[in-house]
Amino acid sequence: MPDPTRTKIESLIKDFNDTTGTGSPKKLHQSRTKFMPIVFGRDGAKNKPDPAAAGAQDFYELRSRCVRAGKLFEDPEFPADNSSLTFSGKVRGNLKWLRPGEISKNPVFFEEGFSRFDINQGDLGDCWLLAAAASLTQDDSLFTRVVPMDNSFTDQYAGIFHFRFWRFGQWYDVVIDDRLPTFQGRLVYMRSTEQDEFWSALLEKAYAKLFGSYEVLRGGSASEAMVDFTGGVTETFEMKEAPKDLFDIIEKGFRNHAMFSCSLEPDPNRPEAETPQGLIRGHAYSITMAKLMDIQTPNVKGKIPLLRLRNPWGNANEWNGAWSDKSPEWKFIPEATKKEVGLTFEVDGEFWISYKDFEKYFDRVEMCNLSPDCPIVRQTGEYPWKQSSFEGEWVIGSTAGGCRNFPNTFWHNPQYVVNIPNADKDDPEGKATAIVALMQKNRRSKRNKGIDCLTIGFIVYRVTEKDLVKKPLPKDFFMWNSSVARSTYINLREVTCRIRLDPGTYVIVPSTFDPNVEGEFLIRVFSECADCLKENEECIGTCGVDPRVARDTPDPALSDKQRSTMEKLFLDVAGPDGEVDWMQLKLVLDYCFRSEIAIANKGITQTYRTAPLLESASKKGGSIGVMPGGGLACCGLLSIVQDLYLNIAGGIGQTSSATPNNPANDDSVISKENAALLSADATGAGFSKDTCRAMVAMLDEDHSGKLGLLEFQKLLTELARWKAVFKLYDQDHSGHLNPFELKAALQSAGYTLNAKIINSLMHRYSTKEGEIWFDDFITCAVKIKTMIDIFRAKDVNRTNLATFNLDEWIQKTIYS
Repeated sequence: MPDPTRTKIESLIKDFNDTTGTGSPKKLHQSRTKFMPIVFGRDGAKNKPDPAAAGAQDFYELRSRCVRAGKLFEDPEFPADNSSLTFSGKVRGNLKWLRPGEISKNPVFFEEGFSRFDINQGDLGDCWLLAAAASLTQDDSLFTRVVPMDNSFTDQYAGIFHFRFWRFGQWYDVVIDDRLPTFQGRLVYMRSTEQDEFWSALLEKAYAKLFGSYEVLRGGSASEAMVDFTGGVTETFEMKEAPKDLFDIIEKGFRNHAMFSCSLEPDPNRPEAETPQGLIRGHAYSITMAKLMDIQTPNVKGKIPLLRLRNPWGNANEWNGAWSDKSPEWKFIPEATKKEVGLTFEVDGEFWISYKDFEKYFDRVEMCNLSPDCPIVRQTGEYPWKQSSFEGEWVIGSTAGGCRNFPNTFWHNPQYVVNIPNADKDDPEGKATAIVALMQKNRRSKRNKGIDCLTIGFIVYRVTEKDLVKKPLPKDFFMWNSSVARSTYINLREVTCRIRLDPGTYVIVPSTFDPNVEGEFLIRVFSECADCLKENEECIGTCGVDPRVARDTPDPALSDKQRSTMEKLFLDVAGPDGEVDWMQLKLVLDYCFRSEIAIANKGITQTYRTAPLLESASKKGGSIGVMPGGGLACCGLLSIVQDLYLNIAGGIGQTSSATPNNPANDDSVISKENAALLSADATGAGFSKDTCRAMVAMLDEDHSGKLGLLEFQKLLTELARWKAVFKLYDQDHSGHLNPFELKAALQSAGYTLNAKIINSLMHRYSTKEGEIWFDDFITCAVKIKTMIDIFRAKDVNRTNLATFNLDEWIQKTIYS
């Protein structure tokens, strides 16, 4: 009788040899707490001076302070109470926080080193984190980068420990105390097989602090933790669509220190359901080794691809098929090979499985490639990949354009140019390989606020030099050009895609699926080309005023009669000192633009006071009388001001409806409602104090806090142009700019700005719907003009560089 096990093995060997041709693998395609920033160098990790990290916890300083005081550290930022356990309000009153010395008589950080068996899951559903941590233990250099070797329960012990994690391009040092949640004296969450060993439990606590609580770690993707442990970039392979050489990719990945995890699709009816083969659905496993095993049966000799997996539960829930613990297949493996791979048969959650069975029963593989700055990569110098990256954001009304389903707004998304001049070395098709990774920032840490991951993705387009003349690419480009590659849109923290392209220039457009959804992101490109990524943005500066605006803006060179009227007006407002301050300017502008202000403040009762101006006007010859209809007729100062502004720029948002029977709408009449406004608080509605102060600062060359006559004339000219721009874009007479119009409006006013500046203006001045009201638009224009003028005053040689000392910079910016 033939041996059925031997027959099955011989079939597997034949299948593998047929697919590879020679029995050897084919060649792989080229492939809110503040934390202390750190930088890794030849001398190890060092704290990185960073003003943004002021107030961050410094492990060494805190430990020294505690040792000197003879006290154990208690972390005020992650206290030993329910706020650190949960964000949903579920309270576990039966838990007690204990230090390792209260749990064990002889606590140690490491018990004879570290290994994947030190990681066993507790009551928290964070198997994804444990799967990544188990993979981390496979490489000493990677492990000690995350888990510093100066943590100890003996040397300078003070109840304080620290761990390091990569977050969006920067490594951070996370400090914790060693109080751990327990029940009846036993650890509740992650724990080691050795009862005296605590590094894994403390690692989990530090990671929980990074995101805000233990509960935040419930449910996730192993790739997320692998990136946080390495700063690498992940790829996900769906087994139904996996490349034929996936085993080769995994095997070579291990040689290049990559990390791997795998999982089965969850059972929709039962969480963590067990299959007949002993596998757990919806559960993350570590892949800890890939090996082409030498095997010999009486009839066949060759190699068989096997994978070693580990269940982070660390118990008897293991694969029970071929190549499982003590299965008969192992009798055909030489003893030397068994010893080489460290084969053991223990109830520890670890098992071997043939790649053919792995393909059959598992659904997903997650692979984390190391980044070029990893210490291992720097030591070997053999890593072909180079990394380029940028941080960006999607902002409502500016850069949150949504996916290609929304063609009117898609082109507003951030755009990045990728230049790939050469094909990969030895690529038979002359193609270039790139891995594009789009990571959304700070979403898991906001789960306590009901914020989950956005649905994100990216699309890649081939471009020419002619296309890139217009920056960013306009709507028409995307209407008439097809993409060459794209990712899946999915609600994961990071979306990655390995793409093979002809050498050339491309534009990547990252976006959320829906428009007007805000978020921050980090985009990274890994390729064989250094510094291949740049933003597709215009240079900041000035440009010609839109001809449509120039046509509607009056000539500032006024006639003698108009100049005489303006001089009289200015002297009436300014008084004996010959200048106006911000409050006097506000009173004038608020009255002149009262129609626009009324639109902007519709439905909101706001008041501001102009009584002093009215009193001054009356004293200087103006008169205020009661109209037969009950309104107030204004003759003198306010009438002159209003007439002058109406002559210069016309109305915004409405047309005049004054009639003999409706004197309240006449230019020279103030209604009872407006009279109430004019007699109220000047610091209320209308142009804000900051806007009026900014207008004064924009033209106040002597820094007196006031405007002289010539400066006042210049201000009127600027306001006339900006008001004409606003009127041009406010087509529906709503009194505000619609989302995505601010950049175009400011360009019509003569200013070219990139997305970062527009985003900052939108954050500061837009409504939550992304609208810009008239007063806010004027403020934007004033700020931009002022900052450009300040810069150009120092850039005397027009080199686009200006030098300020600290005194100058503070003085210029604080006054503007």
